Amino acid sequence: MTDKKEKKEKKLSGVVVSDKMDQTVIVKIESYKKHPKYDKYIKKTKRVAAHNPDNFAKEGQKVEIRSVKPISKTKKFEIVR
Repeated sequence: MTDKKEKKEKKLSGVVVSDKMDQTVIVKIESYKKHPKYDKYIKKTKRVAAHNPDNFAKEGQKVEIRSVKPISKTKKFEIVR
């Protein structure tokens, strides 16, 4: 038997907030979490660096990203579409 670890890739969607770097964009990901005690929904925002190989994603554009092996110190995602 072979024990292969299959890592499930994470797919997220967000909005490009910065495209000033070459082949890199900053994507803002918003999610809503319910507070366990107060039953109020709280908006959580995360900014991640994503690989943009052809520099096609521009600021304000909605994109879908997926996790990949680390490309650099901060880039662990790439743009799918």
